[in-house]
Amino acid sequence: MITPLKALRKNRFKTALIFISMSVSIAAIFLISAISGGVVSMYSSMLKTDGDIIVTQKGIADTFFSDINRSVANEIATMEGVKEVSALILGAAPVEPLPIVGIYGASENRFKSYTLKKGSYPKEGEVMLGSKIYETLKHPKTISLSKKEFHVSGVFKSRIGFEDGGVVMPLRDAGEVFHKSASIFLLALNDLGKSDSLIAHINKTHPEMEAKTTDGFIDSYNQFKIIKTSSDVIGAMAFLMGILGIVSMMSMVVNDRKAEFGIMRSIGLSSTTIIFKLLSETLIIAVLAFAVAYGVSEAVLEMIKHADKFQGYINGEITFALALKVFVVSVSMALFGTLLPAIYAARIDPMSLIQRGGA
Repeated sequence: MITPLKALRKNRFKTALIFISMSVSIAAIFLISAISGGVVSMYSSMLKTDGDIIVTQKGIADTFFSDINRSVANEIATMEGVKEVSALILGAAPVEPLPIVGIYGASENRFKSYTLKKGSYPKEGEVMLGSKIYETLKHPKTISLSKKEFHVSGVFKSRIGFEDGGVVMPLRDAGEVFHKSASIFLLALNDLGKSDSLIAHINKTHPEMEAKTTDGFIDSYNQFKIIKTSSDVIGAMAFLMGILGIVSMMSMVVNDRKAEFGIMRSIGLSSTTIIFKLLSETLIIAVLAFAVAYGVSEAVLEMIKHADKFQGYINGEITFALALKVFVVSVSMALFGTLLPAIYAARIDPMSLIQRGGA
């Protein structure tokens, strides 16, 4: 442990460059993974509220484009095993001065999912605002939506950023704004064991609709797959950039320390010992870079969470599982990036250095 630390101190400038390169790469992986996970988690949580089964238009790729007949909710509510059916319209529209805001048309029984901070639940011609957008808009009495004025009846607080930065209005009003009947139904069941038979019955009696368990819908939702794939691709690019940075810097380090490695070989140290020596040096840098990147990422996520310009829509959390995954990636990055320069260092021939007059 002491020998690697001495070697790192001796080459401070290049050690600092490797440390910065690794820290940036690890922080990039942390942030893209946490933010993409946060988006998926927020939308999943919103769908799971009061929803054991979700019903959408059949074959639709995005719930924002789904349009189903809201009157069918009354029929589904009478089916055996169904506790409650909520209907939602999911949309987005500009609300001056904000260019885009999430708009949620909800059936009246869905309102109880929103915890009121002040005022009352909206009636026809009214809306209630999430606490985040209420603060961003400086406590408005009315808002303009689709060239129509809506009175603000109340303010609610939600732990889901999409809702806390959004507008909730009665289902009928949202239908007029977005020209649709309903986007989705969320079914709460008395008995989860009957979910399969209910899904089969709904899909058979209403072939224009598609019912799935909410967990099954989330697992197969195309938008979530796109977000996850994009996150994985960017994370992989950051990983490769980190490896290339380490290879580049470690090659220069090895070149500067040729004489040192030649002496090691001449006094009988094995190639394996030299390789492990270099790997241990990089691992120390990797652990320090991981700790710094973790701290920086937490600070950036906290800043994003409270930034008014993001309206609470961009959120992220570094879970223990994510931290463990990124730690393994950091160690792998250090090992892969150091291996080739270390093998080169281990093959340095002391005689060739002597014949050339040193390193």
